[in-house]
Amino acid sequence: MKRLSISYKVIAVVSFLILSAVQFFLLYNTYKLENELYYVEEKQTINQAYGQYILNDNVFPGGSAIIDKYIHNNLQQLEYLYKTKSPAFDVLKQKVCDSLFSEMITRNNVDSIFEAIKRKHGLSPKFEYALFFSQLELAFVTNKYVPLYHASQRYELFSKNTRQTPWGIRLAGTLEDVAPQNNIIELTVSSAQDYSYKLMFKLFADKENRTLSILKAMIPTFLLSLLSIAFVLILFLVTFRNWQKQKKLADMKSDFVNSITHEFHTPLATIMIANKNLQNEKILEKKENIKPLTDVIFRQATRLKYLFGQVLDIAIMDKTTLQRTEYPLPELLDEIIYDYRLKLTENNVSIRYEADPEVKANAMLDRFWFTTMLLNLFENGIKYNEKEQKIITVQLTVHNKMAEIAVTDNGVGMSEKTMQHIYDKFYRSTAKKNDVSGLGLGLFYTKQCVEAHEWKIKLESRENIGSTFTIMIQLV
Repeated sequence: MKRLSISYKVIAVVSFLILSAVQFFLLYNTYKLENELYYVEEKQTINQAYGQYILNDNVFPGGSAIIDKYIHNNLQQLEYLYKTKSPAFDVLKQKVCDSLFSEMITRNNVDSIFEAIKRKHGLSPKFEYALFFSQLELAFVTNKYVPLYHASQRYELFSKNTRQTPWGIRLAGTLEDVAPQNNIIELTVSSAQDYSYKLMFKLFADKENRTLSILKAMIPTFLLSLLSIAFVLILFLVTFRNWQKQKKLADMKSDFVNSITHEFHTPLATIMIANKNLQNEKILEKKENIKPLTDVIFRQATRLKYLFGQVLDIAIMDKTTLQRTEYPLPELLDEIIYDYRLKLTENNVSIRYEADPEVKANAMLDRFWFTTMLLNLFENGIKYNEKEQKIITVQLTVHNKMAEIAVTDNGVGMSEKTMQHIYDKFYRSTAKKNDVSGLGLGLFYTKQCVEAHEWKIKLESRENIGSTFTIMIQLV
C-alpha cells in the first residue's frame, strides 16, 4: 500500500510538473505574441507620419544639411589619409563623426515632430520615442564603402552630450526601454556614385511600462491557466483521496472476511467435535457425559447466532428501520445495566451506574438500537482491558434539554491514531497484546446508531488509563 501510494504520488508530481511546463510554454508564447502585436496600428501610424516629415531629408528635417557639411568639407582629406594608410585617418574620422553627432543632437527638432504626430493621430500622451544614428560610411569609389562609424564598434566620445548605446548614437528621445519589438523605422540611405555616403538610423517608439501593460492585458489568460492547474490539482487530490479510501475499504473488507471466517470457523468446529462425540457409543453409555456436550453445542450455536446478528444488523441498518418511542432515560438505563449484570460470568468485571434518581429525562429513541449501542460500548470496554479488576461506569447527567450518557472504562485506552479510525467499518485496534475476537463492527454500529437518532458522540481516551464515550441526547 505504502509503495503503491508513493508511486502514484511520484507519477502525479511528474505529471503536474509537465502540465506546469506546458502552461508556462503557452503563456510565454502568448506573451511573445502580445509583445509583437502590441500597438501595431499605432506603430504603423508613426512610421507613415514620420516618413512624410523626412521624405526629402535624412534622419530628421535638416539632417541632410548637417551631414553634408561635415562629410563634404572633409572628404578630400579623408580620402588622402585613407589611401596613405595613415593613423591620422582614424583620428580625423572620429572628429568628423563627433562633431556631426553633436550638432545633430543640438539642432534636431524631433521632439516637436513627435508631439505633432501624437496630436494629429490621437495617440496616447504616454508614447515616448528614441532616435539613433547607427551607421555612417563613405564611398570614394561607387559601392566601395569605408566605415566612419558603426554601432557595433567601439567609439571614443569627445562631446559631453554624445551618448552611445548598443543601438547607436542617441540623437533624441526619452524612451529608455528600447527593444527590437518597439522599432518603428530602420532606414538605410545610400547613393550609387563616387564620393557619396551611406547612413542608417533607427526610430523606436513605445508606451512607458510596456511589460506591465502586456501582463495586465494577459490577466484573464493567467487566471484561466491558474484555474486549470488548480482544477487538475484538486481533481487529483479528490481522486487520490477516494482511491485511498477505496483501497482502505478493500483492505478492511479483506480483513473482515478473514476475521469472520475465523470467528465462524471456531464455533462450527467446536459444534462438529461435540456432535461427533455424541455419536460415540462409549460416551453415550454414561448419561452424565451428554449434558456437557449439549451445553457446548448450545453455547457455540448462541455464539454463531450473535455473529450472524451482528453482521445482519450492519447490513440492514437504515434510518427507515428506526422505531422511535418516548422512554425515561434513568429507568431505561437501569434496566439495561441490570440485565447486563446478569449475563456477566467473569468475577473481575463490575458495572456501575451513577444518576440522580430524582432527575426527569425523557427521550425519543429506538429501544433495540439504543440497547445494542450501549452493549457494544460495554463489550468494547471489557474486551480491551488487561486490568485485574475491569470497571465500567455509566453516568447520566442532564443540562437543560440535553442529557449526556458517559460510558467510562479502565481499559488499555487509545492512541491518537486509533481514535481517528475507531468508528471505521471493520477497523480493529491492536492496542491489546492478546488477540481479541470480533468483526470490527461494534463501534461502527454505535456511531451509526447515534447519527440515526441525530445525536452526538464524543470520545476521550488515554493510553493505559481508559476511555470515555459520551453520548449527547436531545430530550423531549
